[in-house]
Amino acid sequence: MGGMGLLLRDVTIGFTGRRADVRVEGGRVTAVEPTGLPGDGAEVVDGRGGTLLPGLVDAHAHLLQWASSRRRVPLATARSATHAAELIASADATPGVLLQGANFHPALWPDRPDKALLDRALPGQPVALFSNDLHTLWLSSAAMRMVNVDHPTGVFVEDQCMALTATLPKPSTEVTDRWVLEATEAAAARGVTTIADYEYADTVTDWRRRATPATRIRCVVARFLLDETIARGLRTGDPVGERLTVGPLKIFMDGSLNTRTAYCHDHYPDSAYDGELLAPLDELLPVLRGAVAGGIGLALHAIGDRANTLALDAFEALGVGGRVEHAQLLAPGDLPRFARLGVVAGVQPAHQPDDRDAADHHWAGRTDRAFAYRALHDAGATLEFGSDAPVAPLDPWDGIASAVSRTDDDRPGWHPEQALTLATAVAASTGGDATVREGGPADLVLVGRDITGLPPSELRDLPILATVLGGDLTHRA
Repeated sequence: MGGMGLLLRDVTIGFTGRRADVRVEGGRVTAVEPTGLPGDGAEVVDGRGGTLLPGLVDAHAHLLQWASSRRRVPLATARSATHAAELIASADATPGVLLQGANFHPALWPDRPDKALLDRALPGQPVALFSNDLHTLWLSSAAMRMVNVDHPTGVFVEDQCMALTATLPKPSTEVTDRWVLEATEAAAARGVTTIADYEYADTVTDWRRRATPATRIRCVVARFLLDETIARGLRTGDPVGERLTVGPLKIFMDGSLNTRTAYCHDHYPDSAYDGELLAPLDELLPVLRGAVAGGIGLALHAIGDRANTLALDAFEALGVGGRVEHAQLLAPGDLPRFARLGVVAGVQPAHQPDDRDAADHHWAGRTDRAFAYRALHDAGATLEFGSDAPVAPLDPWDGIASAVSRTDDDRPGWHPEQALTLATAVAASTGGDATVREGGPADLVLVGRDITGLPPSELRDLPILATVLGGDLTHRA
């Protein structure tokens, strides 16, 4: 952008209803004044009364997996394991080359995934299918031979799923790097200026290798890299490249709802099974203490209510704040603990309409405290929205619409008492404050509508006129 800066003309400032011109210079907002400011050589974007907001933040995404998922066979419509095998059989496959599918939802299927189904559908073809929540990997026999494993069903969950996902054949690094950078450009086109990358990899090294992304990136630290990260002298918040900073440490407390491995206080229906605790507290606390001592923040994955209780117990024992990622099912007594302990609830509102049927079945009688965003907000918790892409699309407006409406189809909102106001949902997607102020950073999004009072049904398709990152246009319609 030229040296004279940027002028965003005739915009509505957040939810204030105030129309103004906004000047940006040197990466900061330098003026918010009544319309009619002179251009003075600045690049001008005509807002036509559209809403100007701080740049949107996706606080939880898996960028390599999202970029790859955009090129996988979609399986979200599969009604059974047999149906999923039929769908993948109709895809274009290159003999001997790994065929990948994504986004299947097995929680309510009448049958179970099995390698035999894939072997019959595509004999001899290596096939890898990823569940929508990324906690289940379903392989054909030929795909298992690719990674030198054997298994009676070819279905791997939790730690085995994560480890095998990392070893599957991939395109060249040059190709996947290009895919990931294209994904950040697509995110910028939806108003995103910051993404926390929760990829299970050496995110710092990967991002330092790539060209400059179209968004800021928080490089989250995988558990297996904690000691190395500390030894490299890296601390959460440290800059590690252009638009790159070190993120928190990601630790799994439990699994997921759809895999039925979310760790709960109560049993799953018709069983004595209550999910999987992946990190017992007595084993976890020394790891967390080491991270805190090394300047690494904490992000604990917890989906079931018992896992959330234990995650909050960990923060209380440590005497530090941090993040709980997902917080999908909560015990009533844990709601006020988030605010009291200074723990952010990093939630993904688009999961709620996706998982409402699974929750009604597997968490029957408890869904009044599932995806309980209004209750968390009312208890004083800080909410920060993410997509968990590729579990949901990397589009904050999808999550905002779900948080406000509690639905994404023709059905009424699910537990509408847990819906948030639009202003609260937008604030949870903009780092906590939906207002643009003079002197603030010039990470901004200009929406092509005045969103005040906009019906939830229109939020998912909002036009984005411009996205500004550090004063530079990363997207312009």
